[in-house]
Amino acid sequence: MAKNEVKIPKATLKRLPHYYRFVSTLHNSGVDRVSSKELSEGLNIDSATIRRDFSYFGELGKKGYGYNINYLLKFFRTTLEQDDMTKVAIVGVGNLGTALVNYNFTVNDRMQIVAAFDQSQEIIGRTIGNITVQSMEDFENKLEEQGIQVVILTVPQQVAQKVSERITSAGITGILNFTPQRINVPEKVQVHHIDLGIELQSLIFFMKNQ
Repeated sequence: MAKNEVKIPKATLKRLPHYYRFVSTLHNSGVDRVSSKELSEGLNIDSATIRRDFSYFGELGKKGYGYNINYLLKFFRTTLEQDDMTKVAIVGVGNLGTALVNYNFTVNDRMQIVAAFDQSQEIIGRTIGNITVQSMEDFENKLEEQGIQVVILTVPQQVAQKVSERITSAGITGILNFTPQRINVPEKVQVHHIDLGIELQSLIFFMKNQ
């Protein structure tokens, strides 16, 4: 069944990048094929869940053979649109923003932070890696000029909503929100919330109750 003929669960879509990264690692290691059991062990995801996720996209493998790595790699690149470079901007260059710019998605050559913005005069003009922090006054012009599609939001919580409104007004339809604030955006905008406090609390809970 083609992916445009069925509604793919959000949980499945969120797992696709994990599958892609693991398959890329296998490919780089010279592996030709992999079973759902091996995927399960490598990703710590139940094999039944993996088979169900893959079933939404048709026949990706063969029973008794497993999955062809080259085929899976091509499939995930196409599905995740990884044949094109996605340009990302950081808004808010404090400690976390600085760390993310330094990291700069080096594990994936199809996503790259190309710009960083802040409103503090103490931060504007600072060079982090190969990126110079720019003023928010130039935000809209630089987005268009550099072809930026996604923004990572790492501003203080109290200004997150206001800044997100400016981001979406500039035409950005994808935000990775690292602030605790749950921002309200237009329906066409995709927001993924990364609350480090909640993630850590969840980790500790599962550690104590496994």
